[in-house]
Amino acid sequence: MATEPQLAHLGRGDRDASGRPKNQWKTLDKDLGRIGRLEEAAMFIARPLVAPGLALAFVVLATVGALAVFGLDNSGWIVVAAAAVGAYMALNIGANDVANNMGPAVGAKALTMGGALAIAAVAEVSGAFIAGGDVVGTISGGIVAPDQVAEPHLFVRLMMSALIAAAVWINLATALGAPVSTTHSVVGGVVGAGVVAAGFDAVNWPMVGQIAASWVISPVMGGVIAAAFLAFIKARISYAEDKLSAAKLWVPILVGIMAGAFGTYLITKGLKRLIHVSPAEALLAGAVIGLVAWAVARPAVARHARGAENRKKSLKPMFALPLVIAAALLSFAHGANDVANAVGPLAAVVHTVAAGDVATAVELPIWVMAIGALGISVGLVLFGPKLITMVGSEITKLNPMRAFCVALSAAITVIVASWLGLPVSSTHIAVGAIFGVGFYREWHAERRARALGLAKGKVLAPEERARRKLVRRSHMTTIAAAWVVTVPFSALLAAAIYWGLTLVAR
Repeated sequence: MATEPQLAHLGRGDRDASGRPKNQWKTLDKDLGRIGRLEEAAMFIARPLVAPGLALAFVVLATVGALAVFGLDNSGWIVVAAAAVGAYMALNIGANDVANNMGPAVGAKALTMGGALAIAAVAEVSGAFIAGGDVVGTISGGIVAPDQVAEPHLFVRLMMSALIAAAVWINLATALGAPVSTTHSVVGGVVGAGVVAAGFDAVNWPMVGQIAASWVISPVMGGVIAAAFLAFIKARISYAEDKLSAAKLWVPILVGIMAGAFGTYLITKGLKRLIHVSPAEALLAGAVIGLVAWAVARPAVARHARGAENRKKSLKPMFALPLVIAAALLSFAHGANDVANAVGPLAAVVHTVAAGDVATAVELPIWVMAIGALGISVGLVLFGPKLITMVGSEITKLNPMRAFCVALSAAITVIVASWLGLPVSSTHIAVGAIFGVGFYREWHAERRARALGLAKGKVLAPEERARRKLVRRSHMTTIAAAWVVTVPFSALLAAAIYWGLTLVAR
């Protein structure tokens, strides 16, 4: 602040009309203010570009890695291009597929979004590297007859087309907020490219029909099993007169069932590279794991019930920890099984370029596995929260008990369907289980409201019944449409890409 002697030296031009000194830095202050607002605007605009920028950096890193291994000599550029597409595919699988495992736990508030992302990333990478397959099929389970695409250049073109088409479709589905099956996306891509490459007769249409049947089988099985467990919990625990005593009896049993189901699930699906057992042996091992979990859960539940109140709110924490463990195990199994969807076609291209022939199954190089595992985790962290929120919170309201039923249904349905030889999708099962829980809640709430209304001589108006719907129909329509469109869209897109690559090759 200027002193009086200093002010005395100010000339007339330095004072305003009232004789007070002018602000000599007014213009500079205005310029600095404009610069500050410009920086804020630039940060606001740039913030949405951070995630795509990091994703692009990962794709570039994968490309550089492939370039270091193969170079650009001869056909090395094909492997480099395939590595870029494989990395892009892995990012999209992480953004879309993993939401089915973590969404219920986040929606039930058993996990924060940050905790879910951290657990899923670690579990996905661990599942891929510990239990991921050494050998992957190259024609997606026999969709296209291998002898029809025996020429290496045709085979590489088919794999590239299928991979690009599947990745683009999953990216679009994620933007639309629809969890879709990555397996079905890859299969659709192989079908479309295979038809252009070798004709309709080269495609195994009965298998394609089985995949189409899974659009109905998977969600219905998942929904029915999840609804059945929720009905059991409500009848035996939530509406019991002594809720805590009922919880001490039944919650350890339910935890034991969950542990046994996941033990069997992981042995048969997630640890197939490390352990080779028959279905009966897997079931026996799961039973032992379930008994151990039941024995551990009994004192833990009893301790929680000792100081709790006899109301529903006291029951929810009993299911929270098992739900978190279930979400982690689902992510582990996903990493072990579905990483091949991202890098299976890439591994096939690598083998074909290196060996000069076409094989029905190929080894999975460690650097290819790293692209798939790390890409899924990076995609999850950068783009996963959108679908995690939608799956966990926007279809229907979940709490730990309802989310527990969803996770348990996912494990049991996969096991039962595998033993029965039914084609199922883990994505469809998990989402179907959430819808099953939501529709059961609707039916149960309406039945109770109707009974209460009849007791009081009242009848609910149609408008009031519509207002009480507990499942968002808009999400159901979007998701169902995306499921039906997945194979045809991927097939048409892959066919167009294959045709374009053929024109370029000429």
